[in-house]
Amino acid sequence: MRIKKCVSGDLIPYSKEAFRTVFAQYEAIIAVMACGIVVRELAPLLDDKWTDPPVVVVDAGLNYAIALCGGHHGANELAQRLAGTGAHPVITTATESLGRPSVEGTSQVLGCDIVNRDSTRAVNSHLLKSDLPVIEIHGPKVVVVDADVSVLQKKAGEGKTGVIVGIGTRRNVSSGNVVNAIQTALSECGLSMEDVELFASADVKEHEAGLIEAVSSIGGHIVFVSGDVINSINPPSDSEARRLGLAGVCEPAALALSREHNLIMKKKVYNNVTIAIAR
Repeated sequence: MRIKKCVSGDLIPYSKEAFRTVFAQYEAIIAVMACGIVVRELAPLLDDKWTDPPVVVVDAGLNYAIALCGGHHGANELAQRLAGTGAHPVITTATESLGRPSVEGTSQVLGCDIVNRDSTRAVNSHLLKSDLPVIEIHGPKVVVVDADVSVLQKKAGEGKTGVIVGIGTRRNVSSGNVVNAIQTALSECGLSMEDVELFASADVKEHEAGLIEAVSSIGGHIVFVSGDVINSINPPSDSEARRLGLAGVCEPAALALSREHNLIMKKKVYNNVTIAIAR
């Protein structure tokens, strides 16, 4: 099945109890069936968007991947990954639909938890109209905020704290080409996949099937950085992406997610793929 090439997981045959079972046991759900069936089955199970698993509905012809529930909590990203099947991602959350950032997206990029979740309603509403600063405060300090200020706290002691691999690609690049480029670049720096925290690219690449499939096949996670963030960074190398209105792709994407904002490998070209590595 083409879906299995983009995401890993179990195949659960449909039954009257299937949704109740998977809703309690799985981190995310891809339902290959009509939206109406999914809505009726999910309705009595939904409780809280912060704890419910994200749900994506895919039609039997793999034409559309619809982020039905939990858009900001994994469904949007999952729908975009399913673009690797040829399905068109359908995303209706307001910020994404209008090409605007969200608190949830920012927290994911920065590796943070949202402390005061109720604040996201007001902040996301404001982000629909204009940008807001992201202010990093180092402690020890006491911070007092209003109800319309979202507080993001860095996750402590969770996951990897390794390098960020920035990736740029030509259109319609093959997944094998991307995997070979990643492995070669890491090897040249004396690194391995175990040293990688995240992969990064520009959001203009978020539907590039070969890129998405490649990162998924090696068990990685990719973050697509917005053009506004990309252009806030001055990368050391020239880039053909300037023709698209971007300062670059692999270098600024890697730097945007890095902790030390330091490139340990500037942009290198491997056939149709460019790689930069930041720490």
